[in-house]
Parts: sequence; C-alpha cells; structure tokens
Amino acid sequence: MLEESKLQKAFQTGLGLSEGIDFAALEFSKTPQWDSIAHMRLIAAIEEEFKIRLTIQDILGMSSYSVAQEIVQRYTPS
Repeated sequence: MLEESKLQKAFQTGLGLSEGIDFAALEFSKTPQWDSIAHMRLIAAIEEEFKIRLTIQDILGMSSYSVAQEIVQRYTPS
C-alpha cells in the first residue's frame, strides 16, 4: 500500500517544496520548482524514501504527482 506521507516527503525533498502545498496540482514544467534538474532530485528522493529503483520508463513518464502515485504503487507491496 502506498504511504502518501512518504511520497509527499519525497516531493518536498526533491523539489524543495514548503508545507501546505497542493500535491495533486503538481505537474512537471507547470510547477516552477519542477524542472529537469529537480526531476532527477525527485527521482533520487523517491528511490531513497521507498527503497526502490525506478526504470527509465518510470523516470521519463513521471509527469505529475498523480502519475508518481501510480508508479510508486506498482513497487509497493499491497
């Protein structure tokens, strides 16, 4: 089961976000903090937080918070 708080922590760490952010509204290149360099920091934060290794397809396809939820869910035991 996906631990939402862990994913939110990874997004805060990777993108340098403050508290009280609307995570559901986060999208790559539409969120000022989420550029290509921040994307790689985000990937590293997610991999570290969940102790997983994402595939290249996952990394390239992670375009929003909701997509990140779907991707991480596949790696998280039910």
